[in-house]
Amino acid sequence: MHTVILVLVEVLIVIGMSRLVGLAFRSIKQPLVIGEIVAGIMLGPSLFGLIAPHAAATLFPAETIPFLNVLSQIGLIFFMFLIGLELNPKYLRGNLKAAVLISNISVIVPFALAAILSLLLYPLVANGSVSFAAFALFLGAAMSITAFPVLARIITENNLQQTRLGTLALTCAAVDDVTAWCILAIAIAVARNGSIQQKAILTICASLVYIVFMFTIGRWFLKRLVTHYQHAGKLSQFVLALIYMGVLASALITEFIGIHLIFGAFLLGAVMPKNAELVRELAIKTEDFVLIFLLPVFFAYSGIRTQIGLINRPELWLLCGLILVVAIVGKYSGTYIAARLSGINKREASALGWLMNTRGLTELIVLNIGLELGVISPLLFTMLVVMALVTTFMTSPLLEWTYPKRLIKLDVVEPKPEQRIETEVIESIESFVTPYRILVPVANPTTQKGLVQLAVALALNYRQPAVINPLSLIELEENYGFESTPTEANRLIAERRYQLEELIDTLEPSIIRSYIHPIVRISSNVARETAQIAQIEQPDLILVGWHRPAFSNNRLGGRVGQILTSAPVDVAVFVDRGSDRLESLLVPYSANIHDDLALILALRLLINCDTCILQILQVLTGNQTQDELSYELDSMIEQLPASVSDRIEIKTVASPEPMQAVVAASENVDLTIAGTSRAWGIEKQTLGRYTDELAIKCRSSLLITRRYSQVTSHLSSLIPEINTKEVIRN
Repeated sequence: MHTVILVLVEVLIVIGMSRLVGLAFRSIKQPLVIGEIVAGIMLGPSLFGLIAPHAAATLFPAETIPFLNVLSQIGLIFFMFLIGLELNPKYLRGNLKAAVLISNISVIVPFALAAILSLLLYPLVANGSVSFAAFALFLGAAMSITAFPVLARIITENNLQQTRLGTLALTCAAVDDVTAWCILAIAIAVARNGSIQQKAILTICASLVYIVFMFTIGRWFLKRLVTHYQHAGKLSQFVLALIYMGVLASALITEFIGIHLIFGAFLLGAVMPKNAELVRELAIKTEDFVLIFLLPVFFAYSGIRTQIGLINRPELWLLCGLILVVAIVGKYSGTYIAARLSGINKREASALGWLMNTRGLTELIVLNIGLELGVISPLLFTMLVVMALVTTFMTSPLLEWTYPKRLIKLDVVEPKPEQRIETEVIESIESFVTPYRILVPVANPTTQKGLVQLAVALALNYRQPAVINPLSLIELEENYGFESTPTEANRLIAERRYQLEELIDTLEPSIIRSYIHPIVRISSNVARETAQIAQIEQPDLILVGWHRPAFSNNRLGGRVGQILTSAPVDVAVFVDRGSDRLESLLVPYSANIHDDLALILALRLLINCDTCILQILQVLTGNQTQDELSYELDSMIEQLPASVSDRIEIKTVASPEPMQAVVAASENVDLTIAGTSRAWGIEKQTLGRYTDELAIKCRSSLLITRRYSQVTSHLSSLIPEINTKEVIRN
């Protein structure tokens, strides 16, 4: 019982550690899996065993390691089943000819370099009992493999799945994966039989027979299973039990054949008919327990066997560096050269080379098999783990450097046929006049109609062309959950786009719909992605809906607070009280740049709507003197036509409690527009006591403004007399 309790404690620590370190790596834009691998290494002799050897020996004694091994093997079996399940034939439909050439060369080149490197490594770091052929085959497989699951998630998170680069990378990785697994199967057969002799050949032949069996009789049976699922409309526990039994049985068969358990599980997933609903339900029901519970145990088990301390001499670090250079250069150069021969431009060929260098979890699986069979020594195992981490870690930053987001076409909804005439007219106008652009992050299309309506009211008039971009970012919580596969991501994008189209179709009059162009994208961090899109698109304003964070008292915190603090453009936060009217506006003014923006937006609404009226409220406390409008604002108001300026009232009240005066005034208006101001008690942590309190107490709908640039164009195109952009004082 003591051993069982100790194993449970170990698993508890492993899961918690993998989540924490994984989230830390996500915060620096790295795949979650890298953090989980690092967490496993940290729990092993490389860190925990180094700084607290007694505690490590007590917590991870030798007698519990076999239990962790069993759990990790079960996790690997079902994870490989998920990889096969997600290996969709759709990935092989586009650019197949070019992909086969690129993937084969990207395997051949690093494999050949690995074979040459084996001549140096074999006498230095190999086990004496292993044959050179098995050693070279394993090293070649380790150098040439690409981690398809991690690469697919990187493509999804960078919204490349609908670009030529993304589809080509997916096809290449899929072909590469199949090729590398075949090489690995041959390497295992050779390693278990000592050399390429009769037994190894028989093992390879038996494997081929089983593959043919699975793609014929096995696939026929699984199609009957899909037919049953379609009639039932759900995945019953009985059917799920049959599938799981099939996974285990297939894994056992490949183990008995003489290759490895994981191949059988992968093969069953690969031959499973790709009925979208069945695959989705099966993946979702399977992946949570596998990815959260079992896979971190595999990382910990691998970490315990990774001993960075073995690389304890300069010459060993040089050898490790050589392995890393050969792995990177072999994979990158093979991919780049083949891509250029296929007619792909330099930038995309380079980006493809970095993507194919992703090794991640798949590499770790290969290395553990090699160590388990004794083909590679613990020292070489550690060096190759370092190589796997570095090559995966560098993929995202090098991809961003080579193929930055500004070069990736945004996923914009195509205009409807009846809207194309209006759109063409708008585009012809835009060629002469810069349109006024508002970016509107929409978290829930079914509840944020008021936010889009306010954007329309701010943007549209007959004097200046305008574009409104409702931005809907679908945030993925995990790096290798089923929902983050490219196929599933495309489904989620299409679903969200349809919801936005439904929202746009409810707006009246119908002519305004041609000015609204949604952007739908996948994101791992909504606030950061919004700021990046704003930097690329350079809108005049970001208009975001208000919400209170679940775990914070800051009413302008969470994503809203992050957008306010990081977006490189002017931002306005809308607190919607449910009123559709915009007839009367209130601006509490205290002479600062944020209140200036509030007043500018109010003037824009006033110009756009002939029936709207504006009250500028200045609250004086004690001996305070009245604040004057900035010179530029005062000049603008003077240049407004009488039909507009007659609808502006400047009101001054004396009150010891400014908040009460503003709240009282808000009872008689439709929209209050206020800036985030230090004069009202702004704080770095909360973005302002004033705005926090006003968000609760204001009787009307509320728009809170934050100014980024002191040079703006919110009004310049609407007032012909102004020849220069508005410049607001510091």
